[in-house]
Amino acid sequence: MKEDENPFVVSGRIKPEYFCDREQESARMMKLLCNGNNVVIRSERRMGKTGLIQYCFDQRQIADNYYTFFVDILHTTCLQELVYVLGRAVYEQTVPYGKKLTQRLVQALKSVNGRFGFDAATGLPSFNIALGDIDHPEFTLEEIFHYLQQADRPCIVAIDEFQQIAKYPEKNVEALLRGHIQKIDNCRFVFAGSERHLLGMMFDSAGRPFYKSADNISLDAIARDKYVAFMKEKFHERGKAIPTAIASEIYAMFEGHTYYVQRLLNEIFSNTAVGDACDEETVQYSLRSIIDGNDSFYREILSRTTLRQKSLLYAIAADGWASQITSAAFIKHHRLSTASSVQAAIKKLQEQDLVVEADRKYRVGDRFFGLWIKQYMI
Repeated sequence: MKEDENPFVVSGRIKPEYFCDREQESARMMKLLCNGNNVVIRSERRMGKTGLIQYCFDQRQIADNYYTFFVDILHTTCLQELVYVLGRAVYEQTVPYGKKLTQRLVQALKSVNGRFGFDAATGLPSFNIALGDIDHPEFTLEEIFHYLQQADRPCIVAIDEFQQIAKYPEKNVEALLRGHIQKIDNCRFVFAGSERHLLGMMFDSAGRPFYKSADNISLDAIARDKYVAFMKEKFHERGKAIPTAIASEIYAMFEGHTYYVQRLLNEIFSNTAVGDACDEETVQYSLRSIIDGNDSFYREILSRTTLRQKSLLYAIAADGWASQITSAAFIKHHRLSTASSVQAAIKKLQEQDLVVEADRKYRVGDRFFGLWIKQYMI
């Protein structure tokens, strides 16, 4: 532990000592995987799915006995892109395991292995394959699964934002993937996603290929008392302090949503001198720094929305959590147009990930963006 290291990590791999709680979830996930089960993790975006997966992958029980692979498919739009990012992720995460395993992967990818480059410095093939080089994604996908099946130790593959495959134009992707996964006995899978309704349809509907194919882990906010204790401990370890009341206020501000709590704590920690205690002024200064730092980005987002979309976005931001958004009362209170225009606007806002829904309530997806709207636009 470095004394000047910020313990509130918001990107990259999280060291075990900076990992807050999730004891039950991590223990359950490791038990399931080590006993031959697949896992589906459901949570809001930025609630800590990736951190949980990486934490489990770093544990000796997993790291010493399995090859582990992680791929995020959030921005993929079709089977070809899926195969490309999966192949690239498997290649890049195979390299640290050694030259022999890397060469075995290149040999397995017969449909594209002639397009690998060669790194003279390391003696390893280099993944300079372009998306367009995946001419026959079904063949390349089969080769990737065959490679995993032939590995000399069991593998675990985590696919983040797995619900994306339900949005692909190809109608057979779920069945195609499920077919490969059913045949392979040397690999376990973690399917993680943030659109719970889509994951629910994929894994809970009897007519879908992935029906009951994975054990469920639901990732909700870390308990307030545990998160507050974690904040105080990490400040104290570096000769700083954060009062319980302020720590609790930060938790409440974002309802314990991991990323936003961590991001604000990261800023507050850097603005608190050794020997000092964080105070309310530091909290507000840190929050303004984050929000103002994204001002240009947020204005660019608004420039791409219509007037009706902006009006609804502002109304939702004003309420925090907005319900019954097509009701006469909501429309009148926020001086919106008609119920049909609200329905059209909310559909577009959700498609752009600007608004999220939970339990028939809506809020601005990026909580800092929501605070920026309330500060500058309402």
